[in-house]
Amino acid sequence: MQKKTDTNSFLKYVSLLTLTLQNAVLGLSMRYARTREGDMFLSSTAVLLAEVVKLITCLVIVYIDAGGLLKTFRLIDQQIIKQPVDTLKICVPSFVYLVQNNLLYLSASHLDAATYQVTYQLKILTTALFSVFILKRELLRTQWISLFALISGIVLVQLAHTDDKSTSVHGMEQNQFIGFMAALAACCLSGFAGVYFEKMLKGSDVTVWIRNVQLSFCSIPFGLISCFLYDGAKIREQGFFFGYDKFILFLVLQQASGGLIVAVVVKYADNILKGFATSLAIVISCIASIYIFDFQLSFQFAAGAGFVIFSIFLYGYTPKKPDISPTYKV
Repeated sequence: MQKKTDTNSFLKYVSLLTLTLQNAVLGLSMRYARTREGDMFLSSTAVLLAEVVKLITCLVIVYIDAGGLLKTFRLIDQQIIKQPVDTLKICVPSFVYLVQNNLLYLSASHLDAATYQVTYQLKILTTALFSVFILKRELLRTQWISLFALISGIVLVQLAHTDDKSTSVHGMEQNQFIGFMAALAACCLSGFAGVYFEKMLKGSDVTVWIRNVQLSFCSIPFGLISCFLYDGAKIREQGFFFGYDKFILFLVLQQASGGLIVAVVVKYADNILKGFATSLAIVISCIASIYIFDFQLSFQFAAGAGFVIFSIFLYGYTPKKPDISPTYKV
């Protein structure tokens, strides 16, 4: 029993450390990939490849859990192929996630890594609101206060960059407003898809890995369609892997690992520790941006980031209920 507790504790902190590094490095990597010199890769192909990597990873996990290839095929047949209505329901979040990931690349093209990282925390607000409307969840007073602090922090961060002049990278004008609106749209989609997916998970006995396989089965066809719908001419002219190198492949692996790491964190950690990991990732991104991208850290930005970090901690905090047990005097 003690050994199992020690193992869970080890997995908890390893998963949190991995999530912190993944959150920080992903934001920096996306910004660097969209602003560096050289041939520009197509973000639609990178999103599709990330889905393929997620599918392969989840299939391997399902294979290990099932204990054999035959049992894996039987499990997929019973829970996916023979459940077409259930699988079609998963197509909704799979399509939403696909659009969201493309919007994140657009946002990273127009926002510096630190601003992108802070702004994307608005997904906490959208997730909370969708939880209230879809899951009929009630929020604590401290959680409402945290959401107000979150909005205040994001507003401060955005106001800190209202005077920034547009710059051109790879012939594309970088626009703070476009970047913010893309991030805002991604946050809305993230909140809806996350709550919808949670409802699907809790409404059945299907494992999170099988659900992710279902997601990939739906999102990969959507991804192929979007690739050739929006970038078909470029793909035919330059090739699917135009602009790819080892760094872009590393970026694809990072994006694919994000959802899988969160699944492990949710299983072994709690919301407060998850909030700590997210907050630490914001700090790391801000510090790294100063040295890598010559990011100018203003007092207004620092105050806004502070509000966001505070809101993450406060949202995950659950106040202890007062002890109302009767006392007896002797």
